[in-house]
Amino acid sequence: MASMPGILTDWPWTPLGSFKYVILAPWVIPATYSYVFGDEKEKNLSHFLIFPLMLWRMIHNQIWITLSRYQTAKGRSRIVDKGLEFDQVDRERNWDDQILFNATLFYLASKTLNGASNLPIWRTNGVIVTILLHAGPVEFLYYWLHRALHHHYLYSRYHSHHHSSIVTEPITSVIHPFAEHIAYFVLFAIPMLTTVFTGTASIAAAAGYLTYIDFMNNMGHCNFELVPNCLFSKFPPLKYLMYTPSFHSLHHTQFRSNYSLFMPLYDYMYGTADKSSDSLHKSSLKREEEVPDVVHLTHLTSPESIYHLRLGFASLASKPHTSKWYLRLMWPVTFWSMILTWIYGRTFVVERHRFIKLRLQTWAIPKYTMQYLLQWQSQSINNLIEEAILEAEEKGIKVLSLGLLNQGEELNGYGGVYVHRHPKLKIKVVDGSSLAVAVVLNTIPKGTTQVLLRGNLTKVAYAIAFALCHKDIQVAVLHEDEHMKLNKSFNANSSLSASSKLVLSKTYSHKIWLVGDGVSEEEQLKTAKGTVFIPYSQFPPKKLRKDCFYHYTPAMSTPKSLENVHSCENWLPRRVMSAWRVAGIVHGLEGWNEHECGNTMSDIDKIWEATIQHGFQPLMINSTPSKY
Repeated sequence: MASMPGILTDWPWTPLGSFKYVILAPWVIPATYSYVFGDEKEKNLSHFLIFPLMLWRMIHNQIWITLSRYQTAKGRSRIVDKGLEFDQVDRERNWDDQILFNATLFYLASKTLNGASNLPIWRTNGVIVTILLHAGPVEFLYYWLHRALHHHYLYSRYHSHHHSSIVTEPITSVIHPFAEHIAYFVLFAIPMLTTVFTGTASIAAAAGYLTYIDFMNNMGHCNFELVPNCLFSKFPPLKYLMYTPSFHSLHHTQFRSNYSLFMPLYDYMYGTADKSSDSLHKSSLKREEEVPDVVHLTHLTSPESIYHLRLGFASLASKPHTSKWYLRLMWPVTFWSMILTWIYGRTFVVERHRFIKLRLQTWAIPKYTMQYLLQWQSQSINNLIEEAILEAEEKGIKVLSLGLLNQGEELNGYGGVYVHRHPKLKIKVVDGSSLAVAVVLNTIPKGTTQVLLRGNLTKVAYAIAFALCHKDIQVAVLHEDEHMKLNKSFNANSSLSASSKLVLSKTYSHKIWLVGDGVSEEEQLKTAKGTVFIPYSQFPPKKLRKDCFYHYTPAMSTPKSLENVHSCENWLPRRVMSAWRVAGIVHGLEGWNEHECGNTMSDIDKIWEATIQHGFQPLMINSTPSKY
């Protein structure tokens, strides 16, 4: 929002929220029906294609969003180093409003203007007219309109909303108040209306012009340089006819320069071209891919998780992972993405952060949770994880933490198999189990005397049970085999006193449940009202009881100094990271020269104190029963 919002700031359909697309129904349904089922005389191809063109523009923009986020995460050719935050993602989530606005006006024009309907596919003279009118009056008028928008009166009421984003993303280009978009449409309509009134309009001219505008807008705000310098050295006049991402980036960091739309000609004519434009362009192109200090290795979860990644839909990535009904309509894309990753896929960079002295990245294995449950997929997954570790070793990365199922006991022995195969690894492999244990221990309410341990017995479960028994907290289990395994573990650690606090229970009335994978629905339904479920597993239990309290999986709130946080980690809230991921960061900050994987575990109190000292904070348990 602008600092002093003026009239016509909000879009007319803002109150409709996510149902805003219904405004196109009165146009799209008749146009589609008449073209598909109507007589030949009623078929109007140009009218019918307005909706597909709108869809193409959305897909085009999304391609740019994904490309930009991937490229800036890697760091190669990145222009501005600063990170994005959630407030920018929230401010820019309505980037599709301008497409709805344009589509509505196109439908109106097609119905009311002579020469705007039943357009031919191609007219050469109309294409030429469109090009000349854009290069002439549109670029010239935009330059002066843009300078006017930087006048204090208009800037504070309108254009400051756009400039709230200093670090731009492709769709930053269309984040303006409604009034600004009216002015921009009037400008961009000059070539289109001229071709309509002169009888030279065509589908190719209109669709091509809109695609050109979207392409240049997205490119100018993508925050990485992709225009090779050789283009300008071989054809010097091109410098005045086509801008670069670095050229426009200076407008967002300096504000009072580089006002041109796509052609810098007028900035050079009127002396508003930033003198560092050429040097920034060259230095951005030379920028190498960033080498992080710490990498967190995760994987895809559900088939829909591709949309919730930071590289997917920005608005979904900024919220905890929940299923959305409209994603079911995208099942063909989802299905083919699964097939593609199943047949061919390699580890890819998801996001980057900066924290104190560390550069952080998250890499993802192109495998889904369901694949980790298939034994015949184990070798393929292990190969990908091992390749990622060796790649990180070659790059000189200091720490790699294993997230989600990448550290399964049956898969790779909590990551120990890689250290065993490569005993000379300089990179430290961290499974984060010690911090996960510490988080669970510090989540249990003070004054608790007894807990029920339920779920698969993992490395973390054994450590939690052992630590609780040493704190004189009784640990109850429901099955005799679990009791025997835990007893055997305690005896192996020469702790008979701990064994005395381990009991076999026949009741479900315990108020504190520590749960891992393997908790059945039947067991949850038998619990007492008000029971607190505290997971120690990577994945949260299914939440069946609205009268019970469910805590998040082991996780911690991040310090405000952690930069570039604008997406959520799976189901966790904003600015919250899993304990396994935080453990890798703390390992890197402390410079610990040891692995934490396989059967080894770091000192629980030591890592907890170090984590707190670095500004990470425990999550408070919900004060009301969970409804998610």
